[in-house]
Amino acid sequence: MSENVFYFILVQTSAIMSGMLVMGSLGHMIYQRREPPSMIAWLLAILLLPYLAVPLYFLLRSRKLKRQEKTALTLAKKGEIPDTKANHIDMVFRNNGIAGATVGNRFFFYTDGVKAYNILMDQIASARHSILISTYVLSPDPVGKNILSALTRKASQGVQVKLLIDCVGSLPLYFYQKPLRNLKNAGGQVAFYMPLLTRPFQNYINLRNHRKIFIFDDHTVLSGGMNLSRQYMGPSPCDQRWTDILFYLQGPAVFHYREIFTEDWNHTARGKLDLPDFLPDPSGDITLQVVPSGPDIQSDALYEALLSAVFSANERIWIVTPYFVPDKSLMQALVIACHRGVDVRLITPAASNHLIADLSRSGYMRELAGKGVKLLLYPRSMIHAKAILFDRQGVMMGSANFDQRSLFLNYEVVSFAYSGSIIDSCAAWMKELMADCTSRMPPAGRWRRISENLMSVFAPLL
Repeated sequence: MSENVFYFILVQTSAIMSGMLVMGSLGHMIYQRREPPSMIAWLLAILLLPYLAVPLYFLLRSRKLKRQEKTALTLAKKGEIPDTKANHIDMVFRNNGIAGATVGNRFFFYTDGVKAYNILMDQIASARHSILISTYVLSPDPVGKNILSALTRKASQGVQVKLLIDCVGSLPLYFYQKPLRNLKNAGGQVAFYMPLLTRPFQNYINLRNHRKIFIFDDHTVLSGGMNLSRQYMGPSPCDQRWTDILFYLQGPAVFHYREIFTEDWNHTARGKLDLPDFLPDPSGDITLQVVPSGPDIQSDALYEALLSAVFSANERIWIVTPYFVPDKSLMQALVIACHRGVDVRLITPAASNHLIADLSRSGYMRELAGKGVKLLLYPRSMIHAKAILFDRQGVMMGSANFDQRSLFLNYEVVSFAYSGSIIDSCAAWMKELMADCTSRMPPAGRWRRISENLMSVFAPLL
């Protein structure tokens, strides 16, 4: 066989295989019934960069999981308030199979990293039976090492310690696990969520566990947006520390956080973690609803509830988020709310920690500003907090950003508080942020605007 014939066969074979992969990816998109914006973004990527986009598509795959080893997550409907007392947000969740709000909870939140660190360390020190921690980021910096040392001490005292870490969020720790050695030797258990190297063909690199759940003795929960590193918390003030939320919860709603952690742990780690057979006693007067979201939830309940809340708001919608990449429906809902006379405000960092996210959000933000939405850009530090206030109906706090990744891809968990005291406290904190904000985006040059528009096309892939 001559060299020319060989190269001809090689080129033809490569072309045929490439065509089969492209057709296979297109067929899979149609079978999965992806949303049109997502399909358009993938089609453009495959047409422009087929040799990169096609492998990425099959690596990222579906956003909803259908597999035997992890059934759909459902929360036990224990301690719910009656349907007749539930508001419209609560009812959207109930009709999507999410457990309703419970009463008798104690709930308050911290936005200071020193106070958040101190309450976390106090809860670790006072735990008697169990410490269950799920986090997206655990950094082996001084703060992370202090937390690991405290967990190691409790494990050596016979306290059950389970630490669930997202593999991609804590990639350096995943590849270099020496900082975890003492905790493991003391009897603590550590698991990485969807580890890249253990089951590379069964895991979904694009579907990450972004939940932050810290449970102590099945009695107290700390949650919110804070990860375990110096960027979020620490024993002393830090100029580079991000603005974030960590909330404290006691009462019946703790049980639902325990259910979510249990499902995630049993999916990831060897050995089964059982649920307690009791509902925590009432500890306060706050009405609260725990809402998981992600690939293990059959519907897009959180997304539906946000849409419903935006359309139903009469007075105000105040949004605090580090990343703002909504889909078309949420964008239109915010514009319509503004046109109805609702006070719509978006509080976000002047510059986030991701340039691509900033380019992606800018087009949306300029459009909203042109429609009358108040943009409030926080210049002092990175805002990593996630909170949304709807009238005096409720406030959402948790791990979910106002972007398509959080709403449609990541495993997330949020709490909706429906009590006036929490709503007022959150509104007061948001006003403090607003006092330091600027309301004008810098003008975009030609190339920046082109970059922003291009990134908005590919936003569904981010």
